[in-house]
Amino acid sequence: MKRFFHPICGVVVFAALVGLTLAANSRGTAELTLNGKKISVEYGRPSLGGRTINDLLGQLPAGGFWRLGADKSTTFSTAADLMFGDVKVPKGEYSLWAQKQADGSWKLVFNKQHGQWGTDHDPAQDLASVPLKTEKASKAAEQVTIALKEEHGSGEISVLWGDMELSGTFK
Repeated sequence: MKRFFHPICGVVVFAALVGLTLAANSRGTAELTLNGKKISVEYGRPSLGGRTINDLLGQLPAGGFWRLGADKSTTFSTAADLMFGDVKVPKGEYSLWAQKQADGSWKLVFNKQHGQWGTDHDPAQDLASVPLKTEKASKAAEQVTIALKEEHGSGEISVLWGDMELSGTFK
């Protein structure tokens, strides 16, 4: 009996691990070097799966937070102090959140905690928030896609999902 028990336990553990791996969303990374300093974002990539952005984020109340991805919180890392308009974000690591405003616009929120599960937002740890430009995407994105790019000596972060594009610039 013992000689069957161990192999069966091994198969059960393996199947559970494979199931967890398949259930998790893929992870994405965006990187940019601006003025010799590295900036990066690491995030979960959920899919629409036949739903719309309105199905997923439309019911979020004003003041509500979206983790900008799935699973573990989205991590923003910068090797330099950045300016988003007149808001300073010191070099370091932060979790990123999008906060829906009463008028339907969005703000990008930098939170001093990072690495936590993506729904564990502690507003007391918010460092700064900056307004985001909201546009209809020129091409719909099935999965959340975060990009960093250089624009005329400044940086731009953009978040695409479905037909929604959120973006902000920094120096």
